[in-house]
Amino acid sequence: MDNGTAGGTPGTDADCAGKPSCDSAEIDPAGPYADGPWRNYFLILLDRIPTPIAVCRAHGEVLIANPAMAAQWGAAPGQLRGRNLLDLFEPRAKAQLDRLIEALRMGRRSRYPVEVRWRDGSDGREREGELTVDPVGDPSVHPPALLALLRVADPAPAPAPRAPASPVEARILALAAGGATTASIGTALGLTVDGVNYHLTRLARRWRVQGRTALVARAYVLGVLAADSWPPAPA
Repeated sequence: MDNGTAGGTPGTDADCAGKPSCDSAEIDPAGPYADGPWRNYFLILLDRIPTPIAVCRAHGEVLIANPAMAAQWGAAPGQLRGRNLLDLFEPRAKAQLDRLIEALRMGRRSRYPVEVRWRDGSDGREREGELTVDPVGDPSVHPPALLALLRVADPAPAPAPRAPASPVEARILALAAGGATTASIGTALGLTVDGVNYHLTRLARRWRVQGRTALVARAYVLGVLAADSWPPAPA
């Protein structure tokens, strides 16, 4: 994961001299689970883990990424293969990245946290978090593959809950709560009788209640109608 090779260029022959293996050699991202049915189990598990995870070469080239990691790029998992983690994640402190690079050169195998920031590929928001990098695989392979796990410090806010009733529905309920007939509600709101009944039927299905009285009661419970207002009015 060399900051000077963000484009994904493999190590040189000189770097590989005397080594049992090299970064340019094919690495199976399943690591110790590469043989037999365990490889499929590993890949299935990887897809289902909600934590953003990627397996990459020592210089950052992505071998495989799960959907949670691909979502940070606004991409499908298969589209990340061959990309470099440093194309997306910018280390906040270069010293952390230098420490990781030096450790890989020395053959150390420890967990290395790197604080990063990036722009979310799905919504363009500036994000921050911690990328934890673990050298993995056969100890005889140098440099090793890296397992990168992302902890998002500022997860995207959950979508706002859908309003329990639209403005038109709230006005219909307010008039109904005041005792207005279907025809008078329609006249007040410029709707036909069928139009008023259409909205009331949709509300009844959505709230799983029957009858106008139950609809009005439910509207007060949900806060659609103001509890301290008379004549009844939308909250």
